[in-house]
Amino acid sequence: MININEFKPRGLPTAIGSMPHTDPETALSLILDNLPDLPVWPQLPQRAPLENMYIQYSEGLPGVVLTDQKIYIDRSTEIFTSKEMEGLYIAYMENASDNYTTSPEYAAGLQLFLKQKLDSALAVKGQVTGPISFGLVVTDQDRRPTLYDEVLADVIAKHLRLKAVWQEKELAKVSHNTIIFLDEPYLASLGSAFVALSSDMVVNLTNEALSGISGLKGMHCCGNTDWSVLMSTNIDILSFDAYNYGYSLPLYPDAVHAFLDRDGVIAWGIVPNEEEPLNEESADSLIKKLDNLMGLLSDKGIRYDILLERSLITPSCGLGSTSPEAAAKALRLTAEVSSEFRHLHNIE
Repeated sequence: MININEFKPRGLPTAIGSMPHTDPETALSLILDNLPDLPVWPQLPQRAPLENMYIQYSEGLPGVVLTDQKIYIDRSTEIFTSKEMEGLYIAYMENASDNYTTSPEYAAGLQLFLKQKLDSALAVKGQVTGPISFGLVVTDQDRRPTLYDEVLADVIAKHLRLKAVWQEKELAKVSHNTIIFLDEPYLASLGSAFVALSSDMVVNLTNEALSGISGLKGMHCCGNTDWSVLMSTNIDILSFDAYNYGYSLPLYPDAVHAFLDRDGVIAWGIVPNEEEPLNEESADSLIKKLDNLMGLLSDKGIRYDILLERSLITPSCGLGSTSPEAAAKALRLTAEVSSEFRHLHNIE
């Protein structure tokens, strides 16, 4: 598998993962057409409730209950002494993920993706919901976020680690090089007075969930947050909504410098994922915006050539809540921005 110090994407395009389609073949075709170098398997939340980003990775989690398209963990059962709990910890210690698959009904796009042969791709990308967002959204039977139960938070992180390990092993059959992302929308709550979320918790649970990954590992957050905390985790790739929050990253020049110093890559979500701005923007306007954002970091003493070398181009967030037409436009625009950006900076 490719090592992070060998991974210099130089503005290649990829995506976050979710698509609005109900037909996996249509979604995957769009991805392969527009993102051939770094394709991602399509999550299809509109296809079935099981593809909701929290339900999708709940399969096999001790104590999990699914009802009326909702998910919670029932702590009133004997989950802490159950065979499932014992099995989870044994699998974790042995890094044995065979019982932590993602079944076809939970991820139709993944199953279709795994039938491809993508040796010509630089890498293939997969994703798992991160432990912070999972723990804040998925509650116990009393509607208390499971993140605030120390034991359950640890169980969730270990469970997601096994899910990520299994997914990486499967993706490695499709391409020699793999990237696994944690999707963490709720990290936008970091620092909020309404959510008890410490930096140590973020770092520890993130590192736990990613600790079994052999290839490249990244994290996506689609809101504003304390980027220095995310870059202090063991991720290789930081993915963020640069279209709406690009101004926030230059507020952390020391952290960005340290991240790039260890060969980190920044995935610039410069292509909007909403229909109105998609209709207003062009490749030229988005490239100007991206160059301006990179310029803000360059003004803080971060070498522009390193930023170019360690950059990816993506939509600002997942496309699952858009229309199929808008999703197709976003992917085409992402590919166009990447191509013209690379040509402009002579990095093709």
